Amino acid sequence: MAKDKKLVESITSMQEDFAQWYTDVVKKAELIDYSSVKGCMIIKPAGYALWENIQKELDRRFKETGVQNVYMPMFIPEGLLNKEKDHVEGFAPEVAWVTHGGQSKLQERLCVRPTSETLFCDFYKNDVQSYRDLPKVYNQWCSVVRWEKETRPFLRSREFLWQEGHTAHATAQEAQERTEQMLNVYAQFCEEVLAIPVIRGQKTEKEKFAGAEATYTIEALMHDGKALQSGTSHNFGDGFAKAFGIQYTDANNQLQYVHQTSWGLSTRIIGAIIMVHGDDSGLVLPPAIAPTQVMVIPIQQQKEGVLDKANELYEALKTQVRVKVDDSEKSPGWKFSEQEMRGIPLRIEIGPKDIEKGQCVLVRRDTREKYQTALEEVPQKAAELLNEIQTGMFERAKAHLDSHITDAVDYQEFQAALDQNPGFIRAMWCGEQACEDKIKEETTATSRCMPFEQEQISDVCVCCGKPAKKLVFWGKAY
Repeated sequence: MAKDKKLVESITSMQEDFAQWYTDVVKKAELIDYSSVKGCMIIKPAGYALWENIQKELDRRFKETGVQNVYMPMFIPEGLLNKEKDHVEGFAPEVAWVTHGGQSKLQERLCVRPTSETLFCDFYKNDVQSYRDLPKVYNQWCSVVRWEKETRPFLRSREFLWQEGHTAHATAQEAQERTEQMLNVYAQFCEEVLAIPVIRGQKTEKEKFAGAEATYTIEALMHDGKALQSGTSHNFGDGFAKAFGIQYTDANNQLQYVHQTSWGLSTRIIGAIIMVHGDDSGLVLPPAIAPTQVMVIPIQQQKEGVLDKANELYEALKTQVRVKVDDSEKSPGWKFSEQEMRGIPLRIEIGPKDIEKGQCVLVRRDTREKYQTALEEVPQKAAELLNEIQTGMFERAKAHLDSHITDAVDYQEFQAALDQNPGFIRAMWCGEQACEDKIKEETTATSRCMPFEQEQISDVCVCCGKPAKKLVFWGKAY
């Protein structure tokens, strides 16, 4: 049995070193591998299958709101990038540049896209002529490059996968409605599919996207009490339109500027899945997103009829769940450890004694509860358990989130909360960036968002004591 436990023992305990635990899990579960390009990761089949399921479900939800997919070039001419001053200043430190094509030096440097606002704007200025052309509700699935100094798999890498939506509208109201709509799509996806509860709100002026009028965010809480920005939606107003000359003729034959939005979610959400649900044995995947929902493990498979019965269960399940049979020559104990490591929500154990009794054993990954089940009842029982696992994982994550939200009315309480109950701190803010800067410098906590549902938990700013203007969620973050 010691050999069978080797997989689990190779994972550092969360309590001992959370960062090392995370690295161990992504490596041992074979989600990624390191590449010869510093700061870039190889996403292996197990990791990419997660992204495919995320992409499939999000894409379906996008299209239900009228989104169409397009694709833009990965290169941006320097002159084009420079057209929006705030935008280019925000991304300048992270931009990768192409200076040569083959042996020839380029007349103008090309930026490898860190995001595609400028490309969409350049396209829209020619594609939009009349109010009849609006709205444009486009999205692209692609990779982007940001030259990060410190990287960590999924959470921060120099190249990562994402989707970026870019829309153009006739009115400010339409743009605001689309901005909020897409934030809600992200929030519902996280909660319903990933079993991750989120806080919704608006970023402060300091934390908003470069060039945006307003940025809205969903913030999730990881097991170690740190926040992870999990999806953002931006209202650009008409600032980009004026910089790029995106105008249309309205119904009264008057020239107007369009109003734009942008919204995105990336592979860092896989990091959230790992850090919200994982345990010391490895991944714990929500059934809705798990590439394999059920693993059938034959016990003593060399004995007559065992593999046949395992394959019968596979055939009975394959039309309703994502199921596999582990018929490798590894020992049952190793298979159990591997199944737990990979986070497969439900396993089915079946051996000679089970077959004699006309039953098998179903084991939940999240709680490790076991259920002896008649063979003919397996499809129904598996479906029930997968639903219970999905619901239970959300409820546990929500309980963890709720228990790690602390109210603070003064700076002493704020600092104590950071030390004693890592998580989100609800505290009032005067609206001055100086207080944000001080809090970050002295505590490393940042403003995560101003929640849509505002409360007045104090009359004064938690930092400076001046009259308070906004309730803010604060926290340390990835």
